[in-house]
Amino acid sequence: MKKLILLVTLACLSVSMLSQDFFRGEFRRDRKYVILMNPTAGNIGVVTFLLDKGILGTDPEKIEFVGIWHSSQEYDFSKSAEYISANGLTRFHLYEVKGPMTEEMVYKQNPCSDDFRKIFTNSIGVIFFGGQDIPPAVYGQQNWYSVSTDPGRHYFEVSFLFHLIGGTRNTTFKPLLEENPDYMVTGFCLGLQSMNVAAGGTLWQDIPAQVYDSKSPETHILIDRKNLHRNYWQINRDAKDFIGNSMHPVRFTENGFFGKTVKVSRRWQPVVYSHHHQAIGDVAPAFTVTALSDDGKIVEGIAHKKYPNVFSVQFHPEVSALFEDRELVRFAPEDTPATLHSMLDKKSLKFHLKYWGHISHVIAIQAK
Repeated sequence: MKKLILLVTLACLSVSMLSQDFFRGEFRRDRKYVILMNPTAGNIGVVTFLLDKGILGTDPEKIEFVGIWHSSQEYDFSKSAEYISANGLTRFHLYEVKGPMTEEMVYKQNPCSDDFRKIFTNSIGVIFFGGQDIPPAVYGQQNWYSVSTDPGRHYFEVSFLFHLIGGTRNTTFKPLLEENPDYMVTGFCLGLQSMNVAAGGTLWQDIPAQVYDSKSPETHILIDRKNLHRNYWQINRDAKDFIGNSMHPVRFTENGFFGKTVKVSRRWQPVVYSHHHQAIGDVAPAFTVTALSDDGKIVEGIAHKKYPNVFSVQFHPEVSALFEDRELVRFAPEDTPATLHSMLDKKSLKFHLKYWGHISHVIAIQAK
């Protein structure tokens, strides 16, 4: 019995240590670290899937991952520690930042700044994942259509991005990437929005209301399906197999990011997975637009004009169900149920693989 209690105690201590202190303790300097922001068990599972399938290609003997979050966030990150431990994910670590963070602190030196520098100095890149709405006050607007359920996360992530790339809201601040311009900063959905806000841009708080003058789910579904960025049928009809996302095409701009950097034909209009009601409004001056929605009204991709490895997309190329057949779903009542994977044509699937190939390439170059 005493032995059992000792084992349980050691396991709990192990999870506790794993949950917060990686960069505060001794860690291997011969390894290269990629940062995962908001490392929920789900997000760690997604990265693990991409690694296991070879979609995200990294050297397991060289590259490891560190999940970063702020102590004020709503999620219980002990679940992440338990997930890592239960699945034997020895390449994954966790680090909690505890300094105070408020809306007023976002765009200046603050109690988290030393941690931001420590994270930056000891890593080669960072990935920002999707999530809920950024509080509009962070980009200088009143709240008209936003629902911000975890403001602490947004203050923390936008401030980290501001520390990394700088922005027009404090032009005297020297961004960390001035010390390593090739450092990778990328993200999906909320990640793109946070990046734009950090650099000085704004958001549409609700695409249907502000871009298409549609004020209800009944009129939202009348918008051309190619230009719906989430599914409103599930609000209008009670059906368990309606998906919350939208599968729709994007088109590339004349910018060379898609075409030269990510080596795909600019004539392609790949189908992507998206689930958002907010989008970039004013593009921050530091960014150029790399992709647009079918009608050109919604920004689908951005790249930094100065830092070559700072780029992001509004859609979700990381979703596991895009790469293998899973459950049958449908978007609208007239649809035949199908898997998300089967909704991608060959070019769309190739596009997703090429995009991850580029991220893999950037990580590999930075790891040398």
